[in-house]
Amino acid sequence: MRLALFFVLPGILSAQLVLSGPVPKGPNPPVVFLNGYQTGCSGTDFASNFGAADKLMQANSIVTLYFDNCSVGSASNRPTIEALGLAFGKFLAGLQYTDGTPVTQVDAVGHSMGGLILRSYLAGKQDTGTIAPASFTPPATPMIRRAVFLGTPHFGTTIAGVLGVDIQTAEMTPGSSFLFNLNSWNQGTDDLRGIQAIAISGNGGTGQESGMVGFDDGIVTLTSSSLGFYSSGVTRILPDCHTMDSLLTLFGYCGSSTPALNQITNDTSNPVSQILVSFLTGTTAWQTVGQAAEANSILSTTAGVELQLRDQNDNALSISGATAPNASGGTTKMQINSNAIAYDEALPTLPAFSPVFQITPVTGSVTTATEGLPATTQVARVVKLGPLINPKGVVPAAGPAPFPYDVAPGAYVSIYGTNLASATMAASPPYPLQIADVQVLVNGTAQAIQFVSAGQINFIYAGVSPGLTQLTVKNANGQNTVNVRVAPAVPSIFLLDTKSTAAAENALTGAVVGPNAPLHAGDFLELFLTGLGATTLQGGLNYAQLQPTVTVGGKNCAVLYAGLTPGFAGLNQINCTVPAGVTGGMVPVIVNSGGRLSSTAFIAVQ
Repeated sequence: MRLALFFVLPGILSAQLVLSGPVPKGPNPPVVFLNGYQTGCSGTDFASNFGAADKLMQANSIVTLYFDNCSVGSASNRPTIEALGLAFGKFLAGLQYTDGTPVTQVDAVGHSMGGLILRSYLAGKQDTGTIAPASFTPPATPMIRRAVFLGTPHFGTTIAGVLGVDIQTAEMTPGSSFLFNLNSWNQGTDDLRGIQAIAISGNGGTGQESGMVGFDDGIVTLTSSSLGFYSSGVTRILPDCHTMDSLLTLFGYCGSSTPALNQITNDTSNPVSQILVSFLTGTTAWQTVGQAAEANSILSTTAGVELQLRDQNDNALSISGATAPNASGGTTKMQINSNAIAYDEALPTLPAFSPVFQITPVTGSVTTATEGLPATTQVARVVKLGPLINPKGVVPAAGPAPFPYDVAPGAYVSIYGTNLASATMAASPPYPLQIADVQVLVNGTAQAIQFVSAGQINFIYAGVSPGLTQLTVKNANGQNTVNVRVAPAVPSIFLLDTKSTAAAENALTGAVVGPNAPLHAGDFLELFLTGLGATTLQGGLNYAQLQPTVTVGGKNCAVLYAGLTPGFAGLNQINCTVPAGVTGGMVPVIVNSGGRLSSTAFIAVQ
């Protein structure tokens, strides 16, 4: 049985604890709190895990819900974190307001393992066991609006085995297959589906967990709890311990008087409370509470990494040893989890640091790899010979890379990586399914390729339904496959220069729009882009099934046509009427398709 606690708002219903039933509506979305790992499943009530957070939320007109992971399975038969993520999805899908309408959006606060449950839900990680390959079925529309991660071990904790010996602690051990797959499930990273998210990390531990004072909260290191892998500027550091547990004090992991991240008070002087209220209510005050990850003297020059060794055909190899460089110019022995993943939570990122790693397989030769490591976080990386697609390396060929990281069906797409091809070659329409020895496959089917080189491939993405796909680059030296999420539309405007000048014409004269050929009110703008998604053939033209909107200078540019440019695979165009009252040499143009915004491009209007 799932246990949900609802703390309701004054003026909506009288304050009470509701064990089940509909959710009162309020001015803000309800917030779901997810508790962390429980050594036993007694005493897992809300207050034990989050203090007076319910009262804090109530005081700020936010309804509180509670997803207790102990309500799934039992202490003697613990479910995997993936299973908890799937159960959380069912929990969300069953929520209903008092007026009978479904709850479609919530905020979430996950403490410790609770944050991993939330991430597993967002990624749709399936419970396939420890032997089967990782499988992901991300929800089409995640119900999470904003998320706060409190001391979440995104890359594990080295004392997981001290907390308990079960499947959950095994999955939270650094270098576990669960963590590596979760941290690389979408193009070698995790974009949290593009939701708004922040992390609150603690550095109030004694340093016994990490061997470095000021680098952990007694259980989780700063590089593990940071959200730097998702975005910069969203991790706040407080001098707190992970949780209020007498054992942490007894064994020297935290001081007895150190505050705990999850013991939240209904008190505006409490830093955690300040951050929660600000972020969940949409203010920016949280950005001044505590310390930014980028300003922390240790974290700003430290990174972590998980490395998986594969052969040239993308098969994982067992490893017997690995070394990482250290700040003194020597090497450090990396830890290895189950002969599968080598990891280190604290590596230097100073300018003089050369990030060269050596990995020794159980059988075969040592592989050397250079991996650039971003400070303030950890990353999961594949090391292999032959073709290798870069993390976040599959992007629309037009404009800046989008966030979240996905592409549209039928889009003109670029792949960035290493050893993708042995020569630079291009093809003319109709594009072939292979150039030299290079093939690009989506879900096993070859795609039309326009250009190949060692570091880049341009091709037309398959016209598949939205969801997760498997993209493979294959050549004579091997192959590499990554997951790529396909969205209904990812509009991306082609640019003519580094000033983000839009690729656009006057639809009547054919003149390229620019300072010497500006548009005027009432002219027909012809804008070139990619990523409008699926099309329908009508009257000889392929119309976009999702009708986009366009703004020029913030005003609506009435769309006359949106779809494929005749004769050009992957190239879209939008024709629209330039609105009156807009002039300038750099007038912003933005396309919105299905709620997805393009980056801003500019045109000249006189």
